[in-house]
Amino acid sequence: MKSPLMGSDTTDTTYDVLGIGFGPSNLALAIAIDEHNADLPADRRINALFLERQPRFGWHRGMLIDDATMQVSFLKDLVTLRNPASDFSFLCFLRERGRLIDFLNQKTLFPLRVEFHEYFEWAAERVRHLVAYDHVVTAIDPVRDDTGTVTHFDVVCRDPERPGRTVTRRAPDISVAVGLEPHVPPGVELSERIWHNSQLLPRVTELAAAGEPVRRAVVLGAGQSAAETVDFLHRSFPEAEVCAVFAKYGYTPADDSPFANRIFDPEAVDVYFGAPSEVKQSLFDYHRSTNYSVVDMELIESLYATAYQEKVAGRERLRFLNVSRIRDVRQRGGGPLDVSVEFLPTGEQQVLETDVLVHATGYRPRDLTALLGEAAKVCLRDDGDAIRVSRDHRVETAPDVTAGIYLQGGTEHTHGLTSTLLSTTAIRAGEIHRSLRDRHTASV
Repeated sequence: MKSPLMGSDTTDTTYDVLGIGFGPSNLALAIAIDEHNADLPADRRINALFLERQPRFGWHRGMLIDDATMQVSFLKDLVTLRNPASDFSFLCFLRERGRLIDFLNQKTLFPLRVEFHEYFEWAAERVRHLVAYDHVVTAIDPVRDDTGTVTHFDVVCRDPERPGRTVTRRAPDISVAVGLEPHVPPGVELSERIWHNSQLLPRVTELAAAGEPVRRAVVLGAGQSAAETVDFLHRSFPEAEVCAVFAKYGYTPADDSPFANRIFDPEAVDVYFGAPSEVKQSLFDYHRSTNYSVVDMELIESLYATAYQEKVAGRERLRFLNVSRIRDVRQRGGGPLDVSVEFLPTGEQQVLETDVLVHATGYRPRDLTALLGEAAKVCLRDDGDAIRVSRDHRVETAPDVTAGIYLQGGTEHTHGLTSTLLSTTAIRAGEIHRSLRDRHTASV
């Protein structure tokens, strides 16, 4: 056994699998494991623990706008595509909440985002015995046996009950699902007046509570989150001008047509995984419009109608600065911002005195090399220096490694567009669970 880090405490418990992160992906895996264990004797169960840095379950809380809807069908919940009979389904949640008939009467496949988050919280509470919240992972270290083979990983976390100390847990397999991180343009520093849209709701609440006047807000970005942010700010500050800045001529509608949506089918992952690299790239390029920098047509039409109504009324609060980019941002002491916006066809610039600037500029995968730390050294990489991943989402490792690293996310280069999306969450969890089950059965 490796020596513990200074100030750390090791535990005698060795788990079968440790999950790092507890968003929807690892939540779905926890459910699959819990269902697997339900009727098995203790010696055949998969002993799992999921480590989450947040104090409780939360998924994009900053964008839980009251009337925003999901962009995937409720049938693509945590379990249904894997196990339609599961009592962890969204429909079972509705039945327990007494809203099943009311929901069906809406004749929609797309629930409110706040309601789907409530469903996630409900499911997370039911597997609470598998989760350690308030646990920030600081290191993942390979553990070698007497032959030099890496058989386990030690996962080191800050001890939430004793500041300055750590606790280490060990497992032969880990499932990494840490989600995406907010992305802003290079050089941007977030502040009380400059936000990423992931902070939208708490920031607006703070402004309202402080009685801060908002005369103008600028939103940079052209995707769904950007359009939702523009709409929300326009409704939240009825006296303010809201300016949407983007390089496109207009918002691009999301392609949710039936044939295009088949790119999210489980079978499409098989096709993508087995395709040559140039075919992978072309598929990704062809179908970006299903997910990246696109907006639901209903929201596009609503924003256009609002802008036109204001034009008719002679008071235009909603402005679209298209084919434009932000060139410079300067703050006047602790006061408003001066945002320089360039109209790209002519190079002409205008300076907008702005109280709030929101970067709705998307998310990016977290740096897996930094996250995995020492464990990253046992991962094999392809010609583009990306981590090699097998079809069951397990990282390909050096020959002297039997321990497993499973990735839920960060695998667009191998598994396609669904890598970080909810569309195949249940299926992916089932695939990882089967792989873990087979490895666990072989070891006992």
